[in-house]
Amino acid sequence: MSSSSAFNDEKGGSSSVGEPEYGHDPASGGIFSSDYKRHDDLKEMLDSNKDSLKLEAMKRIVAMVARGKNASDLFPAVVKNVACKNIEVKKLVYVYLVRYAEEQQDLALLSISTFQRGLKDPNQLIRASALRVLSSIRVTIIVPIMMLAIKEAASDMSPYVRKTAAHAIPKLYSLDPEQKDQLIEVIEKLLADKTTLVAGSVVMAFEEVCPERIELIHKNYRKLCNLLIDVEEWGQVVIINMLTRYARTQFLNPNINESLLEEGGEKEFYASDDDEDDEEKKAEAAALAKRKPYVMDPDHRLLLRNTKPLLQSRNAAVVMAVAQLYFHLAPKAEVGVIAKALVRLLRSHSEVQYVVLQNVATMTIKRRGMFEPHLKSFYIRSTDPTQIKILKLEVLTNLASETNISTILREFQTYIKSMDKDFVAATIEAIGRCATNIGEVRDTCLNGLVQLLSNRDELVVAESVVVIKKLLQMQPEQHSEIIKHMAKLIDNIQVPMARASILWLIGEYCEHVPKIAPDVLRKMAKTFTNEEDIVKLQILNLAAKLYLTNSKQTKLLTQYVLNLAKYDQNYDIRDRARFIRQLIVPTDKSGALSKYAKKLFLALKPAPVLESPFKDRDHFQLGSLSHLLNTKAGGYQELPEWPDSAPDPSVRNVEVKDSVPEWSKCTSRKERKEKKVEKPFYSDSEGESGPTESADSESDSGSRSESDSEQTGSGSESEESVEESQSEEEEDEEEEKMKKKKKVDKSQPKKSESAESDQSSGEEQKKERKGVKQRRSGSESESEEESESESSESESGSEEDSESDTDTRKKKKTPASKPTAKDTKKESKKETKEISLLDLDDFAPTSSPQVTPVNNFLSSSLASDLEGLSLTDTVLAPTTIAPSASVRMYELLHRITGEGLGVEYCFNRQAFSPDPHMVAVQIHFTNNTSCETKNLHIEEPKLQSGMRIKEFPEIDMLPAGESVSVVMGIDFCDSTQAANFQLCTHTRKFFVSIQPPVGELMTPIFLTENEFKKEQGQLMGMNEISDKLTLGEKCQNDHSIIERVNATANLGRVPCGSDKDCRFAGKTVSSGSLVLVTVARKEGGGAQLTVNCEKMVIGTMLMKDILHALMQ
Repeated sequence: MSSSSAFNDEKGGSSSVGEPEYGHDPASGGIFSSDYKRHDDLKEMLDSNKDSLKLEAMKRIVAMVARGKNASDLFPAVVKNVACKNIEVKKLVYVYLVRYAEEQQDLALLSISTFQRGLKDPNQLIRASALRVLSSIRVTIIVPIMMLAIKEAASDMSPYVRKTAAHAIPKLYSLDPEQKDQLIEVIEKLLADKTTLVAGSVVMAFEEVCPERIELIHKNYRKLCNLLIDVEEWGQVVIINMLTRYARTQFLNPNINESLLEEGGEKEFYASDDDEDDEEKKAEAAALAKRKPYVMDPDHRLLLRNTKPLLQSRNAAVVMAVAQLYFHLAPKAEVGVIAKALVRLLRSHSEVQYVVLQNVATMTIKRRGMFEPHLKSFYIRSTDPTQIKILKLEVLTNLASETNISTILREFQTYIKSMDKDFVAATIEAIGRCATNIGEVRDTCLNGLVQLLSNRDELVVAESVVVIKKLLQMQPEQHSEIIKHMAKLIDNIQVPMARASILWLIGEYCEHVPKIAPDVLRKMAKTFTNEEDIVKLQILNLAAKLYLTNSKQTKLLTQYVLNLAKYDQNYDIRDRARFIRQLIVPTDKSGALSKYAKKLFLALKPAPVLESPFKDRDHFQLGSLSHLLNTKAGGYQELPEWPDSAPDPSVRNVEVKDSVPEWSKCTSRKERKEKKVEKPFYSDSEGESGPTESADSESDSGSRSESDSEQTGSGSESEESVEESQSEEEEDEEEEKMKKKKKVDKSQPKKSESAESDQSSGEEQKKERKGVKQRRSGSESESEEESESESSESESGSEEDSESDTDTRKKKKTPASKPTAKDTKKESKKETKEISLLDLDDFAPTSSPQVTPVNNFLSSSLASDLEGLSLTDTVLAPTTIAPSASVRMYELLHRITGEGLGVEYCFNRQAFSPDPHMVAVQIHFTNNTSCETKNLHIEEPKLQSGMRIKEFPEIDMLPAGESVSVVMGIDFCDSTQAANFQLCTHTRKFFVSIQPPVGELMTPIFLTENEFKKEQGQLMGMNEISDKLTLGEKCQNDHSIIERVNATANLGRVPCGSDKDCRFAGKTVSSGSLVLVTVARKEGGGAQLTVNCEKMVIGTMLMKDILHALMQ
């Protein structure tokens, strides 16, 4: 057959086997082609010796497969070419085989040796394709071969092949579940992969094979969070869904305090007028007050921070996945960011809109506030399909509140005129729900619905009757006119549900319409036999109720209706008739129940609650098929409940080798130099981050030391670990230089100081360098007396938390720069001057050990020499300040407990320059003994998760009777939890703790009055706390109010146009959350205090403190 006929075969005709294929050209004869000659030309081309013909044939075959045509009869001819040497042909052969290997298993098995050879092919695409075909052959006999192939591919150099291995794992698991343990080993290996190409696929395999093995994720959690942004879109969806479930098992509920507050609020709202539960409420309030403030785990924050950018993804599934993650995991104050992203998806196709609106409808029940600004985005367009209209209607109903109900009802009025009857019925039901939820508009809605009763459309009238019936149950005595009006409609309305509703209303409230009810029963008795079953049951109920309340008029009618029902075809109606007869018509055989017939039939019935069908759907994970269908789908994994107590966060720390302790073990310079030869091969950053963590060290999470898991278990940023490794490298390089240039170094001036300071402090520099060298040689040899404690410190230094590691190293590099008491005392006399002509940032500690870092690490003896310079007086002094009147001193260590060493601390409210996210704490040491105290330093900080400490530089010596002040930094993570650590001297260790008042966790910011009002407007609702108070006698003017507020909290004054208002603004030091305080004075010594804060717990504690201060 010619190639033209093959072309006709390919282009035209039916795809089903056995039917003639029609060519486009009637003269081509295609209509007469028989089945056994189909694709003969392709088979000939595949049997050809020319690669070009084979390639052409394969292209046409793959094109046929792509168009959905059946090409399975070509399998023998194609499978022969699996050994073809041409790469392009081989690729297409594998594409074909992946499609048909499952159908033609016997033929595929014949070529299995060729597939195994393909696994060794130098081309990664061929290796991957061979594995894909092998895993597509669903025969248990080749399971061992597949297992071996997957294990080899998992170690392949090509990420693409490793990705294919991950795809093959679920296929093998479904074929032979007994291989689960071996497959888990492969999954564990692939989870440690650093490439983004593999991440999504291996997590999918993990979800399919062993989703319960959550411990496999611990070590890879931070890496997955950091790789997430670069993974392909469908991989992102899988990873985000998996991490959502992981986070629900490993972190505490960020809304635990808010949920308790809400529960308390709901109890108050629905409480009865009696005050019986006052004591219980007080006990609950006390328990809530005692509850520790929630501090978010840094790994929890890492997940939220790294998923947030994906809300801008072009893929709707990714946006939906991030939205459900935020809904299930984020603090309430942060969930609002997903609203805009979801509203953006509403501009997409109707299928996407349907899924998004299902999820939005669920969200609006619990988090209504975040969608309220986007109300207009849910208005219904005439072009929307019915299911989209009904979902938008659901969202609008959920968003309805006192403020926007008038707008929404105007929209609903328009919707009632629609031609879509299902949509109109849903709108009427929505009006009913609005009327139920918002009492102010109940009468308006009722009147509107009554007007609809005169509508020409029977369906509209019927739905209106059903909704009115539900509304009337709330206040029946006020609406007897409406009941009468509806009774008149019974002749015209034919919809069974509507007729039944009217009859139920008349029967239930027959006492309100005593003249009309018997007449309605008379009419219904006439048509009883022709009514629907639902209507017949309500006729029986009406007859029974009228018999009990008005037996004179209705006795005969009731007996007639009961007799008709006795012979009805429906057994439910027959049973109901017998039951009613025995109950209401007393006879000798009647039981005890007949006495209570009136109570049974005419009991007060609770009004129906019109609820959203989406009310309880949030127990399914949002975005899942189960949530969409509102029933558990196959393969759905339940979203775990939050744990009551936080699991150990250190399980996510990756243990890595640290080269520094190894070096510190070297006892001589020679040994150290020999070790150093290995240095160029592995930079410190590589040595510290193992093969599984190098990706992490490049991104946010940073590499960890082994002790990190023991001490804090919290994440550290990579900048610090990189800085640490650089400082180690440069320290060693400089040490070699110092070995060669001892004499030159002794006389060489420091590079980072000015020429004037060189002249005035040359001798001092020499002394310092000698100190540096002595310290260095001491730490290497571990033999000198003075450095015994320091060498032990240097060994423990490398094991400290990575946050404070850089400081420790600076401390080791520049021991001579530690402040002594005398020099610090000299400088403290100058502290009232605030001339800062030099920028301290220019003096940031550099990596060279010759350069003495300035700021609070500067040698105070050098600073005293520099005092005489015309340039500045105090800038180069250590950054301590004299405690002012408003700064309160706290006792850290009493002189008796401290054996003569007295320690006080204060929050000096200065910016802590090494890390702006830390609170500066000024420590004041006083030596009350008769002998000197040496080596004052901090050890073993024991901190809550997320907290960090920057230690003050070690104080070499504190002479008897002298005092010294130093500054340290603590990141309290926006909580009032204490930072615990050991304060050590050369002889003793004292356990101490610093606990901050909530007001010291803030730093002042400047806002104009308009900016203040704008920010305050955005922090309403749950973020605003307000209370009335009576100002103290000494606190009646602005000056005293400002003084008291500033003494309580470190806030800045905001200019205010009103004489009676005082406004203050600040932000939390750690997270930068906004804090706004307003004190509005009123006549008679009263005032209104309002605190707006993004963090509700901080706002509550601050409110309590300021109230206490102002009322004194």
